[in-house]
Amino acid sequence: MIRTVESQSSASAPVLAAYSYCETVTGQQARNFAYGIRLLPTPKRRAMSALYAFSRRVDDIGDGPLADDVKAARLDDTRALLTRIREGAVEEDDTDPVAVALAHAAAHFPIPLGSLDELIDGVRMDLRGDTYETWDDLKVYCRCVAGAIGRLSLGVFGTEPGAHGVERASEYADTLGLALQLTNILRDVREDAENGRTYLPADDLAKFGCSAGFAGPTPPEGADFAGLVHFEVRRARALFAEGYRLLPLLDRRSGACVAAMAGIYRRLLDRIERDPEAVLRGRVSLPGREKAYVAVRGLSGLDTRHVARRTVGRRA
Repeated sequence: MIRTVESQSSASAPVLAAYSYCETVTGQQARNFAYGIRLLPTPKRRAMSALYAFSRRVDDIGDGPLADDVKAARLDDTRALLTRIREGAVEEDDTDPVAVALAHAAAHFPIPLGSLDELIDGVRMDLRGDTYETWDDLKVYCRCVAGAIGRLSLGVFGTEPGAHGVERASEYADTLGLALQLTNILRDVREDAENGRTYLPADDLAKFGCSAGFAGPTPPEGADFAGLVHFEVRRARALFAEGYRLLPLLDRRSGACVAAMAGIYRRLLDRIERDPEAVLRGRVSLPGREKAYVAVRGLSGLDTRHVARRTVGRRA
């Protein structure tokens, strides 16, 4: 069973300042993520902000304008920092606030820091320009950059004592990460193409006549782009359905956090499904009021109760 520490010992001023920095980064850059973690109690919210700030640093290295060899060197430096955190070698007065906050969080929650190594591995795949022939190939990448985040988050959330099926919590968290990442890939298909990246499996692209790529605001001539998108949407929905089985295994506020974050992405998926070509014209997003509604819905526990009833029905 995965347990968490519900309250942290009194944090020092440098640690509180480090957490404050991470929460600022999260609030300014996380967009969808921030709506969910607002629902958490303070210790968990701080720990999630530290995880986000570190993960954001890794992502920014991969997406930044530096030469690939410089990016690779910075990823090596980041991995070395992660090793210091894992070994307890980061002092509270360290000049890196993200390291200080993450070290403190890792000391108070059973966070599987090795999953951050997987995130770095995923960004290295981007640097190499890896492409993916099949969904099984793409899953390896998605598990590095998103499934790992699900498993890291579960280390903060913990699970409810005695919850049925708790031994599969990590698997569900990983699967939910895959669902979110596939939604991201669909949303960003043109932006990624402009950056020279293709994530959708080559087998799927060929099946729907889309192997020419997505360099413009309209699909390739003769392509069944809508068919491709609807195919991937069905795949993402199946992943969401499986990953949502995590919700009844969490305490109320952690479940609300997950339901809010996942709910925003599910609504993005709905929009993409209704108008597939919208992802070629610009970034599809939700207005703030709709994100707020999803957060309130998550806090109500409606999604958790629905999943719990469905799970009980399957066991009956």
